[in-house]
Amino acid sequence: MLVNSNTFDDAGIYRLDRHRALVQTVDFFTPIVDDPFSYGQIAAANSLSDIFAMGGRPLTALNIVGFPADLVRPRVISAILRGGLAKAAEVGCALIGGHSIRNPEPIYGLAVTGVVDVRHLTTNANGRPGDLLILTKPLGTGIATTAIKRGLASRALQKRVIALMSKINSVGAELAERGLVRAATDITGYGLIGHLVSLCRASGVSADIDPNAVPMISDEISDLIELGSVPEGSRQNLYATTVVVDWGNTDDARRILLTDAQTSGGLLLCVAEPKLEKVLKLLRQARTPCAAVIGRIAPPRRRPLICITR
Repeated sequence: MLVNSNTFDDAGIYRLDRHRALVQTVDFFTPIVDDPFSYGQIAAANSLSDIFAMGGRPLTALNIVGFPADLVRPRVISAILRGGLAKAAEVGCALIGGHSIRNPEPIYGLAVTGVVDVRHLTTNANGRPGDLLILTKPLGTGIATTAIKRGLASRALQKRVIALMSKINSVGAELAERGLVRAATDITGYGLIGHLVSLCRASGVSADIDPNAVPMISDEISDLIELGSVPEGSRQNLYATTVVVDWGNTDDARRILLTDAQTSGGLLLCVAEPKLEKVLKLLRQARTPCAAVIGRIAPPRRRPLICITR
């Protein structure tokens, strides 16, 4: 076993031979959008991205489905599964079966198995002082999806956030295979700061973040924060930062954004400065939305683990 839960990574890794290892992950959640096909796509993209965050390539996947049989029609379940199949096919991953149960509310996701070259693992434990931090997707999906549920989100925001959450982070594997990235994680339920804390702890380092450099899905997100469209998970994430983050004079709205619980968020990459231009070029070629340098890994300090600086 090369990687387990001790480093808070996105997937576990088990060595097969001298050069190859299996990468395994599982993830599922309840619907966050109304359209069942889009929900299937987002849930599958979220699961598949865990493999790419480790520098691996997905091979096979199993559907995980739960639904209340008396409330959800078979055609809805079929649409969800077709959405997941479409995303798996997009990255050459074979969907070979799965399991379904009756459940009080719908759930869907994938258990994914991939393969990775052990020389090119991108785990939480490889960050080094001086590395630049690159975020590959803008933040705000938790706020946006909460607004969608409450009928507060514009059509333009709904369309943009669904497209962002449906995009798989497949570029993570190419970056790892080219030796351009030292460490990586994808940003999901614990928000940017929560996942960065895990990376720092696993690597024995600290980090400095420029809050103004962190991309946001749209200006509408700021308005939604003012309206209180903030999921409970994001509020809990912010509360959890009390003892590990020096927020300085960062305003409340930006703090909420940086701790917003993401669904199928972007990658957070640790990149040695001499490799920055090559990484940014590859991200542009992959049409990665809003990739931005947002901070830097710092030498270890006891407290605060993360400093938010302007």
